[in-house]
Amino acid sequence: MSEQNRKHAIVIGASMGGLLATRVLADHFDEVTLVERDTLPPEGEHRRGVPQGRHTHGLLASGGLVLERFFPGIQRELIDAGAVKGDLSGNSRWFLEGGCLQKFSSGLDGLLMSRPFLEGKVRRHVMRLPNVRTREASVAEGLATSEDRQHVTGIKMAGEIVGADLVVDATGRGSHSPQWLEAMGYVKPPEERVEIAMGYTTRLFRRSSMDLNGDAIVIMPPSPETMRAAAMLAQEGNRWTVTLASYFGNYAPTELEGFIEFARNLPVPYIYEVIRRAEPVGEPTTARFPASLRRRYESLTRFPDGFLVVGDAISSFNPVYGQGMSVAALEAVELAETLAEGPSDLAPRFFRRAAKIVDIPWSIVVGGDLRIPGTTGPRSAAVNFINWYMAKLHKAAHHDAVAALAFHKVGNLLAPPPSVMHPRIAMRVLWGNLKPRSKTPPPPESMSVTAGG
Repeated sequence: MSEQNRKHAIVIGASMGGLLATRVLADHFDEVTLVERDTLPPEGEHRRGVPQGRHTHGLLASGGLVLERFFPGIQRELIDAGAVKGDLSGNSRWFLEGGCLQKFSSGLDGLLMSRPFLEGKVRRHVMRLPNVRTREASVAEGLATSEDRQHVTGIKMAGEIVGADLVVDATGRGSHSPQWLEAMGYVKPPEERVEIAMGYTTRLFRRSSMDLNGDAIVIMPPSPETMRAAAMLAQEGNRWTVTLASYFGNYAPTELEGFIEFARNLPVPYIYEVIRRAEPVGEPTTARFPASLRRRYESLTRFPDGFLVVGDAISSFNPVYGQGMSVAALEAVELAETLAEGPSDLAPRFFRRAAKIVDIPWSIVVGGDLRIPGTTGPRSAAVNFINWYMAKLHKAAHHDAVAALAFHKVGNLLAPPPSVMHPRIAMRVLWGNLKPRSKTPPPPESMSVTAGG
């Protein structure tokens, strides 16, 4: 693809990854067509092709920064429309290793809202771009290629070939790209799977300003002892979204009484204390997530020109960690920078950049899940050491804002995982685990300090 051949690009899939890829390509191509198999719903309504859409979502600090870069003013627009802005430490209760992490004003702001709410706003901005058009209720049936199959020249759709200088697959976890590549004579990307057999149930509740003394987030990541995880986030419409998850069976019930009882048996009391007296809103929804999946496109030695894969089509993570949308956003930044560098070797350069983005959340998610008995995946000495160290860091962070901030920066994809092992942090972790303390950390209401970055 030369600079002269940047006339038309096609993005398959109107996911968050697809919308952000479309936004990037609109700066580099004369025309961009967004192809979506669903009929796009009115703004704020669920889209059938987003199985996770009815479950808990949030936007990490890194994802919020990217959205603001591509759509200046959108954070203010989202907040004005009802999204809840919250400091990801100061307005949150993170329950790890038997206690809540220290609360303080971190400057790491997250936006809390439902997936349809966010996706609808972003989609409206993308569809207003003058060189973007959409083809709804349309299915990409395969790739069109040059005679020597070295170049993708468009997509096959409804008995016709729609030509393009670049095709981007943003169809998510169910992407057909590996099969399409194999049919063209290329090797499928190697895959990594970490089997977790997780199931989760989500319900909505009416939110009161008195709940949790105004805090907006409760997060309980999975632990080997409980094999359960939970999240409760404020969102638009004065609602709580509550997701209760479990590994390898014993999933949270959908009926209200059983759902509340499941919350009562969690080691963190805050979710139960809210929902036992809150008004339920709407109907529950459930999902199963068998495994985290990563496709190693960066390892391929041959790949056709004029074709890219982005977002969940590259990697899909355990959704409990809430990193999918922010990873897609950061990949969009890498796509923009790759395109700006020029047309040669576009796919290898982008896949290398995307792999570095994925490395961070993959190490966080896989490392955490491999602590759970029954999880199928490679347990190396390095993974075991990191998990041991992170448990110690979390215990120190019950009382140490600096240790907590180091954790939050990595969790928000603003710093690489090795940063938590910087000697300055490691010494605080050591001291935090050696210094005598009461067995029970003070309640989160009493933890309010300010920590610099």
